[in-house]
Amino acid sequence: MKYLIIVLLFSIAASSCQYFETEKVSSEKIYKEEIEAIDWKEVDRYPSFIHCDSIAEKPEQKQCFINTINSRLYQSISDKNIIAVHEVYDTVLVDFAVSNKGNLSILQIEMDSVLKKDFPNLEDLLLKTIDSLQPIAPAYKRGIPVKTQFTLPVIIQTN
Repeated sequence: MKYLIIVLLFSIAASSCQYFETEKVSSEKIYKEEIEAIDWKEVDRYPSFIHCDSIAEKPEQKQCFINTINSRLYQSISDKNIIAVHEVYDTVLVDFAVSNKGNLSILQIEMDSVLKKDFPNLEDLLLKTIDSLQPIAPAYKRGIPVKTQFTLPVIIQTN
């Protein structure tokens, strides 16, 4: 009986080792899974100006960043007292990028040919205004500064 108990315990101990084995996962597999899990179109933190830097929530960060650029563009346009011959209501699309160093640069300005003809200095004014703005921090993805691109619609309307 004593031998039977010893044999039984030995067989249970020998067969239960398979339950303690761990599956080996390669670092490549972990890396691939992590890369696939990252949303490359979203950032963890948007670029920020000094007054936007203390905002913690992502939607508010983005809104503060865009509103700052928008208000500066509208202020520059209104300060120039541009006079139109006829009523104008048009949208200018400003494509710009913020580098991983925090520098703003215009990639493209799309405006109607009639608007270009009516306001030949408008594009230069937009370029100068964007060049005068510099965020204090670039966008961040997983703690790493990254380049981001935005398209900002600017509505040109006469009073």
